[in-house]
Amino acid sequence: MGIIEIILIGIGLSMDAAAVSMTNGMVYAKLSKTKFLMTALAFGFFQALMPALGYFTGALFAGVMEKYSGYVILVILGFIGGKMVKDGMTDCGEAECAKKEFTYALLLAQAIATSIDAFAVGVGFAATHVNIALALPIIGMTTFIISLFALAIGRKFGDKLGAKAEVLGGIILILIGIKALF
Repeated sequence: MGIIEIILIGIGLSMDAAAVSMTNGMVYAKLSKTKFLMTALAFGFFQALMPALGYFTGALFAGVMEKYSGYVILVILGFIGGKMVKDGMTDCGEAECAKKEFTYALLLAQAIATSIDAFAVGVGFAATHVNIALALPIIGMTTFIISLFALAIGRKFGDKLGAKAEVLGGIILILIGIKALF
């Protein structure tokens, strides 16, 4: 898997974090500079951590998966991408979307929740022998940068693009899964 594919996976994985960041930017328009930066750092860190955990867990049975890695990646990324598309097309209720207080505990929960999908990608990386030392910083930095932009967009324009970003991320993951077959 080349750098372009890893960047696209990073972009696809970061869409959950981007959608949440946009919403945070809109709902918590007066985030301090520290919380603004910590939000992007937390999302980037967990998006890089989870594939590492999946990679090393997946490495235990990568030999068995190697023969079927294209299909495994298609199933994993297709499932994750499909869930992201579905979630992106589902509106959340006003009470769910409009939390009043932004805390580090809330940020931690958001960062973990948005990065769980990346664990499965790490398993796929193990099956295809992706250079994990290259992939993790690319995914983390991609998510960090996209989260910063998403927070700024959320501050300026609200969450109108939130669902579209998640849908786009899901489509990218599905396409990469299909590409893994060829």
